[in-house]
Amino acid sequence: MQKIRVLVANRPRLMKDLVLATIGDQPDIEVVGETQDEAEITELVERTRPHYLIIALEDPEVRPGLSGFLLGRYPEMKILALAAERNRGIFYWAFVDIRSMHVESSEQSILSVLRNRPELVET
Repeated sequence: MQKIRVLVANRPRLMKDLVLATIGDQPDIEVVGETQDEAEITELVERTRPHYLIIALEDPEVRPGLSGFLLGRYPEMKILALAAERNRGIFYWAFVDIRSMHVESSEQSILSVLRNRPELVET
């Protein structure tokens, strides 16, 4: 059974220690790295390829800026953002919605699709 790979990148230290204490002895979870330096997060994600990244949540009303970048680059990863002083967390993940539609193999259809206007194509 493959372990759940987790990168812990929390500030403040007390919150990081609490997270590590919570998941550290779970047999199905592996902590693949930890940092308190936000500048190291992207490099650590690239190197360790975690299933989950746990980060600090400064403001529950604002998605952490780094989360959009990381989920765009690593859509298979999930992010758990925790706010220490508010006892709150937000779970982020990317969702790729693949859609399709039938189009004719005509010049008009090809050009309509390329111009991102497939609704003009009669099927």
